[in-house]
Parts: sequence; structure tokens; C-alpha cells
Amino acid sequence: MAEKIVEELKPFFEPKAVAIIGATDKKGKVGNVIFENFRMNKERGIFKGKIYPPVNPPKLDEIEGYKVYHDVKELPPDDTDLAVIAIPAKFVPATMRDIAEKGIKAVIIITGGFGELGEEGKRMEQEILEIARANGIRVIGPPNCVGVYVPDTGVDTVFLPEEKMDRPKSGPIAFVSQSGAFAAAMLDWAAGEDVGIGKMVSYGNKIDVDDADLMEYFIHDDEIKVVTFYIEGVKDGRKFMDAARKITKVKPVIALKSGRTEYGAKAASSHTGSLAGADTIYDAVFKQTGIIRAEDFEHMFDLAKAFAALGHKLPKGDRIGIITDGGGAGVMASDAVARFGLKMAELSDETIKFLKENFPPHAVAGNPTDVVGDTDAERYRIAIEAFTKDPNVDAIVIIVLFQVPLLEEEKIIEILADYQKKSDKPIVAVAMGGRKTDRYARMLEERGGVPVYPTPPERGGVRAMAGLVRYAEYLRKVKGGE
Repeated sequence: MAEKIVEELKPFFEPKAVAIIGATDKKGKVGNVIFENFRMNKERGIFKGKIYPPVNPPKLDEIEGYKVYHDVKELPPDDTDLAVIAIPAKFVPATMRDIAEKGIKAVIIITGGFGELGEEGKRMEQEILEIARANGIRVIGPPNCVGVYVPDTGVDTVFLPEEKMDRPKSGPIAFVSQSGAFAAAMLDWAAGEDVGIGKMVSYGNKIDVDDADLMEYFIHDDEIKVVTFYIEGVKDGRKFMDAARKITKVKPVIALKSGRTEYGAKAASSHTGSLAGADTIYDAVFKQTGIIRAEDFEHMFDLAKAFAALGHKLPKGDRIGIITDGGGAGVMASDAVARFGLKMAELSDETIKFLKENFPPHAVAGNPTDVVGDTDAERYRIAIEAFTKDPNVDAIVIIVLFQVPLLEEEKIIEILADYQKKSDKPIVAVAMGGRKTDRYARMLEERGGVPVYPTPPERGGVRAMAGLVRYAEYLRKVKGGE
């Protein structure tokens, strides 16, 4: 099963040759943008495969130096393993028959106008699916999908041009979305936030390739460390749960499930034509299978960033230690610990004694430990050393207000990076501020592998740490029962 799903889905992410059905020389058209994405990535040396642009009308013989094939059947033999369809819906079933005859086994249907628009659209979806099943073809979409984005291989079927939407750098996060517009917006957002996305899949109403298939694939994808989902509805609950239980034993899965209310569920149904289902059922399914439920998209990616940075370094319990150079921020973090169901660690007598002996009288030795506003990097090092050695502390949230005058930015970054590397306790950081703080935060993430958040609570280190704790608890539970 594992080898089969990897073999079937690999052409979506690493095609040898792509046929863009609906490619055109008319700037701004969907087919043209997709063609340009591949062409530009080919010129940049990222996309290594061949590009074949079958088009209509047949009077066009080339696009940007690429030979035009007026029919799928005219394509060179054997090597085309991915077709991207961007033509009106009514022509898609006939095109699928040509694709089947040509032997292409992976198809992305960008076109809208199917099951979301009523019975005729659903009939066409069913016809497409029957052709695919009869010929061993895997299909991503339709409707409302933008397909696949893989920065490492240059696959980019997102039909929004680069001047309108930035593409994120590569990274260990996979992002799967039922909504194409949301997928595109999140890619743009991730680029601005410097969040790395290794693979993005937007699958619309998922008439074929679905959440479970992708989870099965990502289990075996060593480049992906954490999988994120935007879900409006699941069609095959048993298949979904079986796949989720498999992958969550290996790598974390985070889901943002919309349609929580009656109004949202109705909107989801009209959007993709899928049933959203009772939200309480999804809550139960996520808990049973180890999927972490995100409250919003920022929460989803904040969690993903923590898992991506820390890998398998998970808390051994829920006791949190907090170090800060600002008392107010420490109070907010302490409130967040209680709010997200965690515990404040009770520091050992040895830790308190060590801190008091090495701190000036006005610094606060406790939990939170406040190194106060005249701190330097060395005072932070003393506190972190104590917390990493204290057996009562399972994980550490370090708040760094880079604005304080005596704090050497380079040195504190070096210290945090060093302890993140050598300690078996996960460390997340909080850096509150503006553009200057953001610059130091990104340096800390890039150099030290420390995930950094702008606040303790909502966009925060404590909420992200809570996700690490819950996933660690789930792993202990399922592995203890094996």
C-alpha cells in the first residue's frame, strides 16, 4: 500500500513532463499563468522536467519558444506523467478520455464549474471519476482548487501571477487546503512571514485524491516534518481516521476545520459541494487520531513552526518554565499557561538557590524568573542553565525584549541557539516589538532553530508549547498501548 500510494502521487510533486491543457499566450489567463510558472521555473533551473502546452485554437504553433501540441494525442510518447487542465468544464470529460488513451496517470483539474454548481456539474464529476478509476489515473480537484506548489521541484499550478502573490521559500511544512483561494492567500502570507512550505496541495472537492491519500504519502516523505490541513468536510470518515492514526505516530498533523457553526457548514457545502458534518464529530475524531486542532490559521502555522524547528524534541510533561526580562510579559505568559491547560513548573530548591547566588538582588528568582530590564545576555544564560537542569521543568518559554539597553543581540541569539541544541527540553522564544525585533527574531530562528513568537498568548509561545505538550501526551498514550 505504501509503495503504491507513493508511486501514484509522486508525479504531482516530481513530474518528468507536464502537459498544460489550456495553455495560451494571452497574458493573465489561467492557462497562461500556469504555463509561465513552469517556464520561469525551468529558466531558473528549478523545474527539471519537460513542458508541453497543448492549446486551443490550433492556429498557434508555439508559446515563448515552446512547441504547441494541438491535441493530447500528439504529445511525445511515454514521458508525460502529469496533466494540468485549465479549460472550460464541459470539455474536461472528453479531455480525460484523451489523457487516458495517452497513458498519463496524474491529473490536476484547475477548472471550476462542477459539483458546487448543481446536478450537471456532479454528473460531470462522476464521469471524470469513472474515466480515472477505469484507467488508473489519480486526480487532484476539482473544483475551487489551485493544485500543487513545490518550491524544490518547480511545480507551480497556482494561477495567480508572481506580481500579485509571493511564493514562500521551501521548508519542512506541508500545507493541504480544500479551498483554492485560502491556499493562495496562505502561500502569500507564509512568504511574508518567512514560513517555509515544502509542499502545498489544494484539492477542491477531492473527487479522487483526498486527505487520507495525502497523509499516507506524507508518512514516507522525509522532507516533510509536519502536515497542516484546512478542511471543510471529509467524505470517507473511516479512511480518514485510519490514515490519521498511521501518520500521527510518525509526524504531527494540524487541522484547521471550518464550518463549525450552522452558517459556516452551509457556506462550506455551497463552496465545494461537500458536507461539513457536525463539528462535535470532528472534535472527537481529531482527539482519537492525534490530530491537533487549530483555532485559526495563525495558530495552525505557529504550531507547525514549533514542530518544524524542534522535530522530535517534545516535552516530557506539561510543567512550563518562563524566563523574561519584562515583568508584564511574564504575567501574560503565566496567564496563558493556565488558559491552555498547562502547569507552571515549581522550581527545585537547588534552582532557586543557584539563581539567587548568581543574580543581583533586584532580579526575581522564581517562575517566572525575571532577569529585569538591566539584564545582559549572561544573566539569561544563568537562568536558562538552571531551568534546563531542573527536573521539575519540562519545557521553557523564554521572553526576550530586545529593546533593553544592555542586552547584546548577537550574544543572546548565540546562547539560545546553544541551549536549544544541547538541551533535551524544548525551548520556544517570545520577542515582542516592531521591525527591529522582527529582524532579531528571524536571525534567532535561522541560526538557532528556536521558534519565535510575537506574544506569549494568542500569537504566542505558550499556545505553541501547548500543542507540543498535547502531541507528546498522545504519543505516550498510543505507544504505551502498543
